[in-house]
Amino acid sequence: MNRWIIRCFLCICFETLIFQLNAQNFEHPTVGAQVFIEPGQQPEEIQNWFKILQAHGMKVCRIRMFESYMRNEKGEWDFALFDYAFKAAEEHGIKVYATLFPATPFTDIGGFKFPGDKAHLQSVSEYIAAVTRHFSKYTTLYAWVLINEIGSGKIPSTPLSQELFNSWKVKNPQMTNNANGYPIMPFEDEKFLIEHNTWYLQWLADEVKKHDPQRHLHVNNHAIFDLAGEYDFSAWQSILNSLGGSAHASWHFGYFNRREYAHAMLANSEIIRSGAGKLPWIMTELQGGNNTFSGFHPMCPEPEEIIQWLWSVFITGGKSAIFWTLNPRASGIEAGEWALLDFRDQPSDRMKAAAQVSSSLQKHNEIWKEVKPLSSGIHILYTRESLWIERKSQIGAPGFPGRAPGSVMQSALGYFETISSMGMQCSISCMDEFDFSAEDYSGQAIILAHQIGIPSRHYQSLSQFVEKGGILLADGLTGFYDEHMHNAMKTEKPMQKVFGAEIKEFKFENEPFAIQFSNLTQPVPVLGWKGLLSLTHAASLAQEHDQVLATKSRYGRGSALWVPTLMGLAARTEGKEALSEWLYQELNNCIETNPVRFAHYIPEVLMTTAKTEKGFLSMVINKRITNAEVPILYNGLKGKIIFSNKEASFDDTHRLLRIHPEETVVISWEEK
Repeated sequence: MNRWIIRCFLCICFETLIFQLNAQNFEHPTVGAQVFIEPGQQPEEIQNWFKILQAHGMKVCRIRMFESYMRNEKGEWDFALFDYAFKAAEEHGIKVYATLFPATPFTDIGGFKFPGDKAHLQSVSEYIAAVTRHFSKYTTLYAWVLINEIGSGKIPSTPLSQELFNSWKVKNPQMTNNANGYPIMPFEDEKFLIEHNTWYLQWLADEVKKHDPQRHLHVNNHAIFDLAGEYDFSAWQSILNSLGGSAHASWHFGYFNRREYAHAMLANSEIIRSGAGKLPWIMTELQGGNNTFSGFHPMCPEPEEIIQWLWSVFITGGKSAIFWTLNPRASGIEAGEWALLDFRDQPSDRMKAAAQVSSSLQKHNEIWKEVKPLSSGIHILYTRESLWIERKSQIGAPGFPGRAPGSVMQSALGYFETISSMGMQCSISCMDEFDFSAEDYSGQAIILAHQIGIPSRHYQSLSQFVEKGGILLADGLTGFYDEHMHNAMKTEKPMQKVFGAEIKEFKFENEPFAIQFSNLTQPVPVLGWKGLLSLTHAASLAQEHDQVLATKSRYGRGSALWVPTLMGLAARTEGKEALSEWLYQELNNCIETNPVRFAHYIPEVLMTTAKTEKGFLSMVINKRITNAEVPILYNGLKGKIIFSNKEASFDDTHRLLRIHPEETVVISWEEK
């Protein structure tokens, strides 16, 4: 009896310790890497990898828990190989994110996203039970990653998914006509896929909690610029303890050229940060090395890019960044690729660059403890419905900017890149994540860049945002459709009152053109459609002969700007300087409240700023091929460089940063 009591007491103590370990936050953001475990490796080899992590200041790793490498054809379990890894992690003080990876064909490098049938679902349940029971004993186990790279792009044509889809249709009968009798597009597939992802994520979480109830739960999305339409981050917040993402340049940055990858990483980080809400977020996968045969775009990251990507994650509030991978896998697809180490297990220049960042984080531990993103007041919003409609509209014709897949997201990115090169943080998030409940939106602006589908559930919220002092900017074909792909501009005209105008027609222009605003010295490049407006109470901002091309209206305490042509998308190909000049004019109330910003738009240089306990932190990246002199505006602050990888200098007297090509600088600002 006494032994039983002692055993129970020890179990309770152990579970309490596990809970406390997982409740702890890292003292500062951390750098880590995936340790790839596979048959054929030797214990001393595995031990050495964790020793290397520790030596380079990396306090976190990820391990993919291959069922195929733990269970033989007879169904017998052998955890020895992975036990070596967990014991090595404990010895070297490395926290482990363990990724659930049920049995899948050897050629499946990413893992399946949904089980095929009920028997498969049961098999996954048995796998989770075996793995979580065994590895939960390790104090170094920090989190279970519930599924690798959630997101599939379409509903699988498998028995289980189709059965659940049919059941969902019964419970969610779709309208065939709107309130006025017009036929509508129901988007059943897209709506179900969102819920299907959330259902499976919740099921996985419940299965883990049966056996390891206190453990931290995590998931990483991927291909955010393509798959954002199927992610319901708000619903995931009640399932997870943290949100993550994969941001591989060679897989996921197809909308960008290589010189724009810093912008891509920053935008990717902002979307995940928004999706996480009040949860912490990490970048679960970053490209660590060369992709030789895998990936869409073969490349090997330069050390300077590694540094840029890491600081982009941390300045936007990321708690950790984990590279894929530390050591290269030896067999199959991706063999010999992606790693921070070379084939001799020696640190590459990329590994050394990551260690530089890790060292700086530890050196300035106190500054990084309470870093929080600083809102510039400018919010770029996208809608899932716009992404759905864009894909539904494809009929096989050659892609033209503005109607090809990706135009909706790239339009938003055009503004994001412009504002980043004006030296300001700029959020980018799903409209469903925006807080429309405030009483005052003075100094706040929402940008809707070519968001072709605006759900009717947001009409009133957008109107109240303006009424309460906000600035609403819409360009391109924003609001052309409602959530049912019904052309609301022709019938209901729901936003006419706010914009003080209505559209007469859109005229397609085959070549890029320009709009001359009355308050600008240079015309702004645009492309695609020329929207012709009819005024009700708005003022004209731009005209061509007697045709109004842009308007501004007062509504309540705020204002609404309408430019029904593609400015954000055009900025990506035709130049951003003129767009920045217009934004300085029209968003001045937001811009002037930023405590740190560039004196003017600086092409190929970007800056974003976060708030600390005692002041602010700014990250500046120079993507030019030449040195840059960057004038910075700030008041009542004193700036000091706390990180630079190429000996940048900052002249506080003249408020001038001198920065080398491909250099990243982190500046700490405190009150004088």
